[in-house]
Amino acid sequence: MAPHAPPRWSTWTTRARVAPIAALLPLLLGAWLIVALGTADRTIGVTDNLPEGSGAAEAALLAEQLPEESSRTAIVLWTAESGELTGPDLQALAGVVADLEGTAPDAAPIPSEDGTAALLPLEIQAEGNVENADAVEELRESLAESAPDGIEVQVTGPAAVQADLAKVFEGADLTLLATTAAVVTILLVLTYRSPFLWVIPLLVVGVADRLAVVLATHALEATGIAWDESTTGILSVLVFGAGTDYALLLISRYRDELRQEESRHVAMARALHRTSEAVLSSSLTVVVGVLTLLLSLTPATRGLGLASAVGIVVAATMVLVVLPAALVVFGRWIFWPRVPKIGSQGTVDTARLWRRVGRSVAARPATVAVASGLLLVLVALPALGIKTGLGLSDQFLDEPEAITAAERLGESFPSGTTEPARVLSTAAPQEVLAAVESSGSVASARISAEGGGVVQVDAVLAADPGTEEAQDAVLQLRDDLDAADLPGETHVAGSDASRIDERDAANRDRVRILPLILGLVLLALVGLLRSLVAPIILVGTVVATYAAALGISWILFTQVLGFERLDVGTPLLAFLFLVALGVDYNIFLVTRAREEAETHGTEEGVLRALAATGGVITSAGVLLAAVFATLGVLPLVVLAQLGVVICVGVLLDTLLVRTVLVPAIAVRLGERFWWPRRVGGSVRDAEVTTR
Repeated sequence: MAPHAPPRWSTWTTRARVAPIAALLPLLLGAWLIVALGTADRTIGVTDNLPEGSGAAEAALLAEQLPEESSRTAIVLWTAESGELTGPDLQALAGVVADLEGTAPDAAPIPSEDGTAALLPLEIQAEGNVENADAVEELRESLAESAPDGIEVQVTGPAAVQADLAKVFEGADLTLLATTAAVVTILLVLTYRSPFLWVIPLLVVGVADRLAVVLATHALEATGIAWDESTTGILSVLVFGAGTDYALLLISRYRDELRQEESRHVAMARALHRTSEAVLSSSLTVVVGVLTLLLSLTPATRGLGLASAVGIVVAATMVLVVLPAALVVFGRWIFWPRVPKIGSQGTVDTARLWRRVGRSVAARPATVAVASGLLLVLVALPALGIKTGLGLSDQFLDEPEAITAAERLGESFPSGTTEPARVLSTAAPQEVLAAVESSGSVASARISAEGGGVVQVDAVLAADPGTEEAQDAVLQLRDDLDAADLPGETHVAGSDASRIDERDAANRDRVRILPLILGLVLLALVGLLRSLVAPIILVGTVVATYAAALGISWILFTQVLGFERLDVGTPLLAFLFLVALGVDYNIFLVTRAREEAETHGTEEGVLRALAATGGVITSAGVLLAAVFATLGVLPLVVLAQLGVVICVGVLLDTLLVRTVLVPAIAVRLGERFWWPRRVGGSVRDAEVTTR
């Protein structure tokens, strides 16, 4: 075998006769699977987004036994545009109520004490979220047509909130896909400066994205693991981001090999051989990381973990199998106007900016490492003041009607009317009602449903919903019901109860999952590098990046974007993706540094690796950051927050940690960076040998 000849396994798909088949056949097969299978359908379960075993989840299961389990409460709110509602106004509203389908004969609007508003609770009969959204939309249209002059009508309550939430995701997949594809296209064109080359990786990654969504949803369906609309959105962003990163790394190496090899097939085989280890290692790290979400207490979070793992496997497979074959089908002209020519300088020699950065780092590595580390610590400090837990009105970027109506209703009626605590029990109805009314945290209570051995009592809390006082009131209500020692099961649900349970579950998930992620990523790096020092340093730097990203993001959220809290799930998901994806860039750098160190020593090897990978990894990082930022096109605060934290973290990792901090530490440690493994020889060793 020639000194630089690639092994046979990496030449198979790049052969002249095989490449067209290897490129076209998987794409056609993927397209057929996308069309034939389609995305799996699923009705969202009542406990999918509630922690298993929590009071809210157990209450939801009891509620399914009620005879009207398919109904959801909507609250119609009429308000005077000016002044108070008059007697004729209330008579007109009574006529409107009488004409509403499904209302009781004695139903009538309930006026507020201040005389400016009136409300009417209604039960919306709907089997699922789609039917509920349609029913609420029809109700709103009907009420708008019949509203008397000078009176504004709105619909709020649990049914309306669910309808507005469903409306958020109408066309969301298409919007997110189009935005993501546009961002990737622009950045690929800017990176390659070619009118042709960007089409190939975009096509391959685009097919990978759609195929990943199809396979992931069917895998979730087959395993019985829950997922929701946000799962496929995050999955799509992850596949586009990671897949394009892998493609950038492969194409960059291919371009360099074309400068040394006449045959594009041999050049691609060499590039694939050199790149595959980094791509496989990084993708394995991400897969191992996201699979830790299977330990989450929340079913939908477990679904995101499995879906993300499927997505990364599909993305890496398409990039390592289909993309090399697709590229070699075309000649060198695909790089036009920057066509690589035989004998021209490679990236290591032409990347003047990155060589200057490397030399600056190498001149004072200890100073640079300490200064970079202190900077990360400094910007991480604001994260110590982070508060979590979004109220109902805080979950939307654009406030929908259900939220504005609930806020207006709170001005004229008891604030908890729209979001009562729901007590579900198998005890006798009057016993449950008496126990609820005796609690000091409850302002009023009523039996709203009973049957099938279950009773539901709606309790209006004395505290405003969505506040810490409301959560304290729920905890007191739970304690009071426990002290009442009712027979059978008794559980408290509702928005504030759910937030308590979600907060507690998120804390338990972080304690359980975060150390496991770090341990598994560390083991993966030890296996890849066969070293102990380097993996510990790399893991430490990505943890520092995560803390710094949280600190900067918290300042952005509170001082610029107007958020007062993070969603309880944001810290865990941001940690997961930043650690897993952040290690990717360090893997790309360090595997190239190890390769270069074999012949140039550690210091020069690190500098050459920084020069060779600086441009491509920076492009990949900027692209990944921009792709995750597209989550902000969906008007949900939790996705916007996740996108911002990951965007900031990836930029920090790309522009500071991988560019400055890691090279400085590696240069300062020298051969000790690879301990206990010995990689090549240092420059000093080479000089001694020469003497």
